[in-house]
Amino acid sequence: MITAKAAPAPPPKPQDLTSWITRHPGRLRAEEEQQLDDALSRCPELAALRTHVHAFARMICDRTGTDLPAWICAARADDLPQLHAFADGLERDWDAVLAGLTLPWSSGPVEGHVNRIKMLKRQMYGRAGLPLRRKRVLLA
Repeated sequence: MITAKAAPAPPPKPQDLTSWITRHPGRLRAEEEQQLDDALSRCPELAALRTHVHAFARMICDRTGTDLPAWICAARADDLPQLHAFADGLERDWDAVLAGLTLPWSSGPVEGHVNRIKMLKRQMYGRAGLPLRRKRVLLA
């Protein structure tokens, strides 16, 4: 008697893999964690990428920018060209990246106000002159 083998599960979508790798491991559902582990066991490059992404996330959360040179060396040790390009970008803007990973200050409030002003400007484009736009920005 011949038995039919069950068809293998389809591979996960790239956006699912990205979501699982970048999400905090404690926030994955059991089914997602199983699928991710299965994908990581099949692809060592993906497993290395996950390790580097989690290490970088820890650096951001803990503000340990002093670990950045070691992280860049570890990322370059693996054969992941896109990660090498990311590391090159970090090195090009080294002072800003290091400040962002070590200092407690944030430009978030300023960026929020800029975003609000741009939204108001877009809403009124071609409908109002400068005096009305100025009044709306000041009163909003």
